[in-house]
Amino acid sequence: MATQKNPSAFPDPKRALDMNISLGKFETGMTLRDYFAAKAMQSFILVFEQEYLDELDEDSLATNAYNLANAMLKTRETSNQ
Repeated sequence: MATQKNPSAFPDPKRALDMNISLGKFETGMTLRDYFAAKAMQSFILVFEQEYLDELDEDSLATNAYNLANAMLKTRETSNQ
C-alpha cells in the first residue's frame, strides 16, 4: 500500500464525505510532519529543560525537531513499501 509522504495527521473524513470527495484528495488539519515535529520538540524540551533551561536555543530546538520528523517520515515511507 502506497502512503503519502506527508499526509494530514488529523484528516476530517466527515467533511470529505459531506463534500462527496475522496479523503486522499481532501485532508484537513496539521500535517503528519508537523505532528511528528511537535512530539519530538515536546520530548526535547522535557529532557533538556531539566539541565539546560537557561541555554535552550529555540531555533536549534525547532530545527532538530523537524529534522527528526523528516527522518521519521522517510522511515515510514520506506517501511511501507
